Amino acid sequence: MAGNGRTVRDLRRANRTAVLQRLYFDGPLSRFELGPATGLSSGSVSNVVADLIADGLVEEAGSVDSDGGRPRTLLRVAPASGHMIGVDVGETRVRVELFDLALTELARTERPLEQQRYEVEVIVDHIRSGIDEVLAAAELPSERLLGVGIGVPGIVEHTADRGAVVHGQTIGWDAVPLESLLRDGSPLPDGVPYFIDNGARTLGQAEMWFGAGRGAGNALVVLFGSGVGACLVTPEVRHGRAVEWGHLTVRVRGRRCRCGALGCLEAYAGAESLLARWREEGGRVPRDTDEETALTAMLAAAYPVDGADADPVALAVLEETAEYLGAGLSDLINLFQPERILMGGWAGLQLGSRFLPAVRRHALSYALRHPAERVTIELGKLGPDAVTVGAAILPLADFFDRGGRRPEPDPAVPAPAWRAALQDRVPR
Repeated sequence: MAGNGRTVRDLRRANRTAVLQRLYFDGPLSRFELGPATGLSSGSVSNVVADLIADGLVEEAGSVDSDGGRPRTLLRVAPASGHMIGVDVGETRVRVELFDLALTELARTERPLEQQRYEVEVIVDHIRSGIDEVLAAAELPSERLLGVGIGVPGIVEHTADRGAVVHGQTIGWDAVPLESLLRDGSPLPDGVPYFIDNGARTLGQAEMWFGAGRGAGNALVVLFGSGVGACLVTPEVRHGRAVEWGHLTVRVRGRRCRCGALGCLEAYAGAESLLARWREEGGRVPRDTDEETALTAMLAAAYPVDGADADPVALAVLEETAEYLGAGLSDLINLFQPERILMGGWAGLQLGSRFLPAVRRHALSYALRHPAERVTIELGKLGPDAVTVGAAILPLADFFDRGGRRPEPDPAVPAPAWRAALQDRVPR
C-alpha cells in the first residue's frame, strides 16, 4: 500500500492519467517538459512514457532543439489508439458520430424523428443501427471502441440493476431503462460500455474541454433547443452536473410547460414555446416543417435583410423571449456565481449574436450586482455537433481516469483478497 490508503496500482494509474492528459491537452511535449507539467520525477515520467508507448497509446511526433544538448523527442497521444462513438438524441433527429482518440470525426449518420415523437423502441433502433452504420463506414471492428456516449433529454439515474434509466418527463419517458434496452440485442460486445447522460451535460463537457469554457474553473453551459437546460461545472464537479434549469418557475399560473407544470422557463424560452407564441399571436409559422426551419423563418420575419418591414409580432415574441432567458440566467448567476455562461444548442446558435446582447442585458439587470460584474455571457464555440462531441468525451474521460486502460468485465466470482493484494505489489 502507498500513503493515504492508495495502492501501488492506484499510483501507477494516476501517473498514467496525468501524462496522458497533459499530452492530450498540451502536446506534443518532450519528456523534459512532462516533468513540470505533471509534477512527476524524471524517472517516473520515463517509466510511464515507456509503458504508454508499449501499449500503443503514445507515439513520437518529431523533435525540437534543446539548449546545447541533443534534440528532444516530442510525444503525443496516438490518435488511432482508441475510438469512441457519440450519440445526440435531439429534438428533431438522432445523430451518431464515430471519432478517433483525437476527436477527429471518422463517420456520421443521422436518423430524423417525427415532430414531437419520442417512441422508445424507435430511438433505441436508431441508436443501434446508427452504431452499425458508422462502424461499417470506417471499417472498424466494434471491439476497438472505448465506449459509446449518449446525450439524452431528461434526468439520468444510474442504477445497479438496470444501468442508466432516463426520466424524460417532457418527452413522455417515465423511468426508461435505456442502457438495458440497448444492451438487449446490442451490436457491441459486452466489454464496450455505454455512457448515458443528460444532453446539457454532454454539451457542457465539450465546451469545457475544447470550446469557450477552456480555462474557466466555474462555468455554466446553457443548452437552448426545443427546451432549455444547463450544465454546472465547478472544481468540485469537474465533469459537470446537469441542472433542470428549464423547469424553474418564472411565472405563477403561467403557460403550461410540456412537462405538465405551469409557468416554467421552458414554456417561455424554448424554441417550441417561442414558435407556439408566434403562432398564437397571428404569426405565419411555416406548416409541415421542423422547428429549425420554422425558427429560421421567424428570424427572417423579425430581422429582414432586404429592407422589408419587420414582422412586429415575431420581433415582440423574440424580445420577450430574450427577457425571459435573461431573467432565467440571473437566477443561475445569483445561485452559482459563475465566471462564464456559455449558450449553445441549435436554437441558441441560430439566434446567435443578434439575440445575445439583449439576453446579456436582461441577465445583468436582474442579477445581483457583485456576481453580475464578474460573469461573462457568450455563445459556445463548438457549433451544432457539440452534444455529440461531448457524448464521445464521456468514454474518453473514463479511459483517461483508468490510466489509459480499457474497462475489464467484472468476474463472476470475486478474486480472493490475497490475490488482489499480491497483484498490487507486482511492478508493472
